[in-house]
Amino acid sequence: MKILTLHGGARKTGNTATAARIVEDKLRSMGHEIESIFLFDKNIKACLACGKCKEKPESVACVQKDDASDILEKMVTTDLVLFTSPLYFWGLAGPLKTMIDRTFSLYTDYHKPTHASLVEGQRQALLVTGGGPYENNAEPVFTAFNRLQSPHKAINAGELFIEKCTTPEKLEAEQTEQLLLFAGKIVG
Repeated sequence: MKILTLHGGARKTGNTATAARIVEDKLRSMGHEIESIFLFDKNIKACLACGKCKEKPESVACVQKDDASDILEKMVTTDLVLFTSPLYFWGLAGPLKTMIDRTFSLYTDYHKPTHASLVEGQRQALLVTGGGPYENNAEPVFTAFNRLQSPHKAINAGELFIEKCTTPEKLEAEQTEQLLLFAGKIVG
């Protein structure tokens, strides 16, 4: 399976990147091909909501010339997208949220019989780390992620919140086991 990991966090050796690396290593050991993109390093402009992308529904057709177009093209050709982010103020890190906003260009005619998506049938998964508990903290991120699959016509392959994650070296055996199980789940 071809897998694309979109990292929303700024730290390449931080909590989220470390957790994602455990998942990616497991997936590689299972024979899957993985490409990781750290979005913080990319030039990704906010969606203009201009609707120009809807004029060419058969391709990624955003009017903005930045790194998002190449990332969107990669999303279209992959079997699974793993979105990763630290929890920032009850939401996703800015680079990942901005990239998700740009996926507006991947579908047309949402809520209409002619609804189509360039990522229809794609598996999508979410991995989030945070210093606090899930309750009264992380729920909004997972609610939003669950809603993302509808316009994308994608499959929610899995979600995982690693709570009380304070430093990468403090990932406990139980959390590592959760990550390994998550890796197996998201590929079906």
